[in-house]
Amino acid sequence: MKVKRIVANINTQRIEAARSFYEEALGLELLMDHGWIATYGSEENMTVQISFASEGGSQTETPDLSIEVDDVDEALERMRRAGFPIEYGPADEPWGVRRFYVRDPFNKLVNILAHR
Repeated sequence: MKVKRIVANINTQRIEAARSFYEEALGLELLMDHGWIATYGSEENMTVQISFASEGGSQTETPDLSIEVDDVDEALERMRRAGFPIEYGPADEPWGVRRFYVRDPFNKLVNILAHR
């Protein structure tokens, strides 16, 4: 058996609220919408990963999601323009990433990062 995909599911009654953060600010595409579930994604090939952590590194809270982007500074600017609260960073971390934390519309802590 081979794991082909891991999907994060966020429980909410406000599914439409995902659009401003995940589609408009992050640039993901709406791949599926059945009314009761909306799935955003990218055609980019991604590796399957799941992490377990006692903290987020640099004595930060463990984020609910980590999203790697190609330009973290552009992502930061888009989040700020969209009015999403930045909770940490931007920071150049000793393990080789530049990142920031932001809250999505569902109060999930999202780690937006790029490898240096």
